[in-house]
Amino acid sequence: MGIEGSDYEVVVVGGSFAGLSAALMLARARKRVLVIDAGRPRNRFAAHSHGVLGHDGKAPQDLLAEALTQLMAYPSVSLKQAIATTAERTATGFALRLDSGERVSARKLVLATGVRDVAPDLPGLRERWGRSVLHCPYCHGFEYAGRPLGVLATGDVSLHQAMLIPEWGPTTYFTQQLTDPDAETCRQLQALGVRIEPVPVLALRGEGQALAEAVLADGRALPVEAMFVAPRIEPVGDLAQQLGCEFADGLLGPYLKVDELKRTSVPGVFAAGDLAAPMHSAALALAAGAMAGLSAHRSLLEERPGLLAA
Repeated sequence: MGIEGSDYEVVVVGGSFAGLSAALMLARARKRVLVIDAGRPRNRFAAHSHGVLGHDGKAPQDLLAEALTQLMAYPSVSLKQAIATTAERTATGFALRLDSGERVSARKLVLATGVRDVAPDLPGLRERWGRSVLHCPYCHGFEYAGRPLGVLATGDVSLHQAMLIPEWGPTTYFTQQLTDPDAETCRQLQALGVRIEPVPVLALRGEGQALAEAVLADGRALPVEAMFVAPRIEPVGDLAQQLGCEFADGLLGPYLKVDELKRTSVPGVFAAGDLAAPMHSAALALAAGAMAGLSAHRSLLEERPGLLAA
């Protein structure tokens, strides 16, 4: 049980792959856990989730619904469908204020709030995000193998994408006049069969959520059935900033710094998932969440005199 003054032993903020994985480990350790989730996971735009062993190809919402059903079978777990708006340290741990006005407290926190994608403002892109406009070839590339593919430049990381995507099909690199490759990079791209297109893309066209072509500024329309884009990311919410957690700069944007045990720079605060990693996938989030849950449990044990070394 939690010590006096704490509603829960651990509060997990975020109920997608990382957060539910952390909560499951804590539930199996019989800890009193609260999961706070707003119900807007990053992958809600995708029809299928790939790369999760034993569940490849399932709809992400189905995976999360099944995971939540299994988690809520543990009697020590509670769920609040809400947004945590503020967080602060207290004498006994941490206090959170929810958008409902309710206040909850815990001895430890696991932050798994995720990130949001900030994609280019291009006509035809937003409505195809997660379907035919994609960010991860390991998650979605297999389904488009052998078809005309594109990489839409957003920054330096796009050059890495342009060298990777040819593994799945014939690729055009649209520089968008942002990342014109130097002579050596051009040589490498051409060796991979990548077509370099310097004329900017003005719009994406296709029927429904399917993509058929990229419309260029000079009036041409090039066939593209999947466009890979590396969007800028930003953290969802500012709980970590309120608590004083340190961030690192990644190629796509800032991410929360954690050590190998998923401890942040603030004692008692752990983090996992896309919020706390430069590379993102459901499988990586599951593993990170499990480690965060185990580490939070060990942190609770370390507070018992003589049980574990600090």
